[in-house]
Amino acid sequence: MTTYHPCPNDHGQPVVIRTPSTPTPLSHWDDPGKIATVLPGGALPAALNGIPFSAWAEAPASADGWSACVAGIGVDEPPFVLPAGMAAAAGAVVLEDDGRVWLVAPSNGFGGYSATFPKGRVDPGTSLHCASVREAFEESGLQVRVEAFLLDVRRTLTYTRYYIARRAGGSPAAMGWESQAVHLVPLAQLREAAVHPNDAPVIAALERWLG
Repeated sequence: MTTYHPCPNDHGQPVVIRTPSTPTPLSHWDDPGKIATVLPGGALPAALNGIPFSAWAEAPASADGWSACVAGIGVDEPPFVLPAGMAAAAGAVVLEDDGRVWLVAPSNGFGGYSATFPKGRVDPGTSLHCASVREAFEESGLQVRVEAFLLDVRRTLTYTRYYIARRAGGSPAAMGWESQAVHLVPLAQLREAAVHPNDAPVIAALERWLG
């Protein structure tokens, strides 16, 4: 039986999930020592660590809306110096209050990633903060708030700034079509879950940041 993502892609076309992910039991969400996984539209507890899981119905729908959403964020960060020939991108390392970290599973392993941190290119006229919060929502369904600068990483085509962020709302079951699952992973298991070499410096920076 063919499995389709419940959300069409940006062109309105159906997205076939060739190798579907497997959700974990609901009990894993309440155990900080276990990985918890949800699929698009999947079952979740009502809340986690006092914050409800509820789809972000009022998420911005335009570049101006996303810019307004992050207006006033005060983060101490170095200048962003974009290398010649590279595109600017931003991502969010979203921490949960129980010590776990949110990862997304790109649909059909896009880019060679089985699980990674939400990230994406900066839209013209918007900010790095804007891109990190927008991508976190589009790829994980989470409403996040940026808390701190983490690091800048050079990739093949992009230069990506990562921020530390926290979940403020949203629902991972409402992930967009670019993700076929969302994981909540204990820090000690992060390197086993996010195995792409591009994520190694991000994990190392996170470990240093947490001390």
